[in-house]
Amino acid sequence: MKTKTLFVCQTCGAQSPRWVGRCQECDNWNTYVEENVGVVSSAASSLRSPIRTNVDPVLLSTVSADEENRLVTRVLEFDRVMGGGIVPGSVTLIGGDPGIGKSTLSLQISCSLAKDGARVLYISGEESIKQTKMRADRITQKAGDALYIVNQIDVNMIIDHINELNPGVVIIDSIQVVNLPGLASSPGSVSQVRESASILTQVAKARGIALFLIGHVTKEGTLAGPRVLEHIVDTVLYFEGERYSTYRILRTMKNRFGSTNEIGVFEMTAVGLSEVTNPSEMFLSERPKNASGSVVVPVMEGTRPFLVEIQGLVSRSAFGMVRHKAQGFDANRLALLVAVLEKRVGLNLQDKDVFLNVVGGVRVMDPAADLPVVVAVASALLDKTVPFDTVIFGEVGLSSEVRSVSQVIARINEAERLGFKRCILPKNNLKSKDIKTKTLELVAVTTVREALDVL
Repeated sequence: MKTKTLFVCQTCGAQSPRWVGRCQECDNWNTYVEENVGVVSSAASSLRSPIRTNVDPVLLSTVSADEENRLVTRVLEFDRVMGGGIVPGSVTLIGGDPGIGKSTLSLQISCSLAKDGARVLYISGEESIKQTKMRADRITQKAGDALYIVNQIDVNMIIDHINELNPGVVIIDSIQVVNLPGLASSPGSVSQVRESASILTQVAKARGIALFLIGHVTKEGTLAGPRVLEHIVDTVLYFEGERYSTYRILRTMKNRFGSTNEIGVFEMTAVGLSEVTNPSEMFLSERPKNASGSVVVPVMEGTRPFLVEIQGLVSRSAFGMVRHKAQGFDANRLALLVAVLEKRVGLNLQDKDVFLNVVGGVRVMDPAADLPVVVAVASALLDKTVPFDTVIFGEVGLSSEVRSVSQVIARINEAERLGFKRCILPKNNLKSKDIKTKTLELVAVTTVREALDVL
């Protein structure tokens, strides 16, 4: 068969007959690489034929709706993110920055599953067997007699190993180094990643194997390779954390078998990743006293409440254009809230630089953080401290009104459990009759100005 040369964008998978500097689909620069496409080898064709299944259509009403037994890893934070455990036959993609702990987490999960009797095949394409063994010894995990490790990047050989061992869990570390013989493109290219992931997914679905794919991320923080990789898998997990921080957050971006809002918190230690069962105390452990611009907010991640500290800093702008910088918070949302403070409340911020930081490397997307952000910026501007035993939450509208938020009872209970004495919250949230507190004073507000007056 004739080969065809095309230029393929390594970010989104768009194709062009000639090289272009800027992709018209994703607007990224210098992402086009020359590849030979349109030809799939006979080896690749033969791989697809034996895993095709001839299944007749059935009535939906006759299908049993019993929940499938999940594989519990006993790593509680990971099981929480997965929705209670690993579903047999599911495909999970784990992404994160280099050195963040993806391989360490995968090896800990493998050892834990193998210790409980599940047969696990760990395919390491980037490390030798001895290097993987050294890492397993470092994290002091005993795998038992059910964990198999192999250094392999050939998809054909990987499938042969799967057919021979018939494992219950397979981990590919990483999908960017795996290649399918017969495709002219190099490992890590769009064609190789797409074809390799597609074939391995078919094998996992046909055999009921739980498959984990480890993926690299680009410098922009997105998963490398085509976006179709996220569409063909069942679950997408992102491993986040500051480069020089010991804390890691495992966040669900997609999950067909559970919630997409759950997070797991880990701490990187000399013996691997340890679970952080009480993230609120961890995030507030070094909170300064009598410091302006510091506010505590109870945020929700799925069904889990925890408290984080938001710090604001306001300084005179030394340049012609003011800056609004945020770490762990949406910068566009910060600019909107600063405009509300200036227009509706009357604070002079037009010639001020505003900086915001969410302590602990957490990224807060909860609308309940609006009011704490406003209070932190106002506190930093006026150089007045917020009481140390006060928590604040509420959504802020463009008219400076404070709107109600969801799951208020869980937020209040978490704040009371950690010893806070006062809570400033939207007035409409007090309509719930289920709110009961013993030591926490509830102060309801309707506008931003009213909240600032209370403080």
